[in-house]
Amino acid sequence: MEYANTAISGLIRFTAPMHRDERGFFSRTFDAAVAREAGLEPDEFVQDSLSRSRRGVVRGLHIRLGHGEGKLVRCSHGAIYDVVVALRRGWPTYRTWLSFDLDGDSQDSIYIPPGCAHGFQALTEPADTSYRINRPHDPSEDLTIAYDDPELGVPWPLPVTVMSASDRAARPLSEVKDRLDLIRAVP
Repeated sequence: MEYANTAISGLIRFTAPMHRDERGFFSRTFDAAVAREAGLEPDEFVQDSLSRSRRGVVRGLHIRLGHGEGKLVRCSHGAIYDVVVALRRGWPTYRTWLSFDLDGDSQDSIYIPPGCAHGFQALTEPADTSYRINRPHDPSEDLTIAYDDPELGVPWPLPVTVMSASDRAARPLSEVKDRLDLIRAVP
């Protein structure tokens, strides 16, 4: 397993080598030693979650307030278009975003540090997305930013088919940016 830093500080992409044969493939999707080498504390991960999404579904853009949330995200089956938005004030990358194509064939993952919003669109029917999170979920700290915020200008690859009620009701960054001051601990 290898890792590479990205243009957003703390955002790391992990590449999992694939061992393929006539049976299919084998891949190590997490390695604590490599995570430590990349600057993470693997023992801090406390929760694993999985979502299954239909083609065209958008989930996000979600960010945690309070102490923030670090999460390791991987598409375990199917394919997703994954977006990370840097929302740490005072950083040179504030309000910039990066996208990643993640899929079950490569098993690559990304580590999203606290202070970044995250969302994705399912490109296949279905797409399973795994999350390894470093803090237990607390709904009182959830903040969602509109996926189609013109200030961010994220070009989603497919027409949006389904969203949760809370994601549909999300407001643009210009209306919620004062709440980002509630993020207390970012790297």
